[in-house]
Amino acid sequence: REGGRFLVKLYGVAKPLWVEFVMSSGAPKESKNMSQLLPLELIDKCIGEKIWIVMKGDKELTGTLRGFDAYVNMVLDDVTEYDFAPEGKKVTKLDSILLNGNNVSIMIPGGKPDEK
Repeated sequence: REGGRFLVKLYGVAKPLWVEFVMSSGAPKESKNMSQLLPLELIDKCIGEKIWIVMKGDKELTGTLRGFDAYVNMVLDDVTEYDFAPEGKKVTKLDSILLNGNNVSIMIPGGKPDEK
């Protein structure tokens, strides 16, 4: 399979966004009602918006995306860090953070659902 087609639901946006990810050097296939975005283009559309990040391990973060690079290292403002340890959930508030992209598992535009 050369690529994948995914439905991306942005919180606060009424209409879901179809995105085609290209996994090889081949051109994406044409399809109706689908935006064709590369992953970094989708992240770029989230600059200035709330984002929910699930890290490898037991941490999650929410904050406002200020910028990123090709390695998906990110700068976030107004950050809330959730650490899920065996002792319980620990919540830490931070003004700003530089996040290493190597440790990111999932990025969800719109912030965490329970923050709305």
